Amino acid sequence: MNPAATLSMSEPVFTLTFALLLLAPLAIAGVALVNAGLGRSRSAAQALLGSVAIVAVAIIVFAIAGASLASGTSRIFHLAGKSWNWIGSAPLLLGGFHAAPPEAQLALLFEFLAVALAALIPWGSGADRFRLAAGCASAAFISLIIFPLAAHWIWGGGWLAELDRNFSLGANFLDPSGAATVHVLGGLSALAVVWIAGPRRGKFPREGLSTAMPGHHVVYVLFGSLVSLVGWLAWNAAGDLLWLHAPLSALPVTAINTVLSASAALLGTLIVTRIRFGKPDASLCANGWLAGLVASSACAAVVTPGESIFVGLIAGVATPLLVEVLELALSIDDPSGAISIHAVAGLWGLLAAGIFAPQRGQLIAQLMGIATLLGLILPAVYLLFALLNRFVPFRVDPDGERIGMDLHELGGGAYPEFVIHRDESYR
Repeated sequence: MNPAATLSMSEPVFTLTFALLLLAPLAIAGVALVNAGLGRSRSAAQALLGSVAIVAVAIIVFAIAGASLASGTSRIFHLAGKSWNWIGSAPLLLGGFHAAPPEAQLALLFEFLAVALAALIPWGSGADRFRLAAGCASAAFISLIIFPLAAHWIWGGGWLAELDRNFSLGANFLDPSGAATVHVLGGLSALAVVWIAGPRRGKFPREGLSTAMPGHHVVYVLFGSLVSLVGWLAWNAAGDLLWLHAPLSALPVTAINTVLSASAALLGTLIVTRIRFGKPDASLCANGWLAGLVASSACAAVVTPGESIFVGLIAGVATPLLVEVLELALSIDDPSGAISIHAVAGLWGLLAAGIFAPQRGQLIAQLMGIATLLGLILPAVYLLFALLNRFVPFRVDPDGERIGMDLHELGGGAYPEFVIHRDESYR
């Protein structure tokens, strides 16, 4: 059973949680703006249309079938003398949902937003070569199979939420706001997309070399980062109320830690890029800000303000360094930086929650959850996407990449009054 279904919320708590969930979509809007701004100008319209379409597909597919696997009566198998709750079995098409307790309805709304953001994250990593049809198909796979499994394991009373019962750890896996279920899942999906689709043409002219392809609209990127802050504040607070059953008095600390983590991350990235390049890099600083927000999703409820500054600072310092390592050492072309922002910062936040949480055994529980994400979720996502790629090719054909995704897939550009020049690599 979904734990949220057993909650007994007072009317003020219910009203506040609902209001917070109405603000949470601003995080999705912010990420969509960042993705569009970090892509090329000739793909901007496709980037934003794709974001809206992916959100719509993810929510519809989750409502039809994914939600039935994320909650409801649990399917349990026995292994090594222990019971493992691995998946739910609620009615399809949200059958009987109208009779569910209001708290369970809030939990479903939270999951709607979570699956939408998780499916959106890989879209930015495939910018300028990821086909719209493939983006929607991958969103359907995530919301039908991968996200429901993770959501049930962590939020729906599954085996990661029962580690204390099975292993007497003193704690269960902690992920109140989706650092694992949304961000690490989305970041690992982005890694799978990049592996399958390959880099943009001209990105790596020779082994060990990387051509700079800066985003076309840094104002979108920075504004999207600021918009995301509002959504993240609402998201983290709503997650505390729904999944941690936190009292209202705990919410200001969560909000303060969220802001501190993002701020420290931004300053960390600003300092690193100033030292590395001689001047701060605006788009990387925005990435650092988002990395701090992602890290806060795991630990804002359990760390002190001083610890949240440390968590954010580490995320901000690591982000630009990881972007450079991924490009130069591994030839991974990730225009949005989702692998560094969402996957790595999310994993760091989950680890930090284990390090700083006061509960006995929390670190071991977090390590078990992280091992599950890397050992089960990543291979599953890659295999599913590789299979999907055979039927719905991820990468656009060379001519479509040359003229831009807007003209190729939409028949018109985002900036019809401006001349969009060709890249040197296509001449």
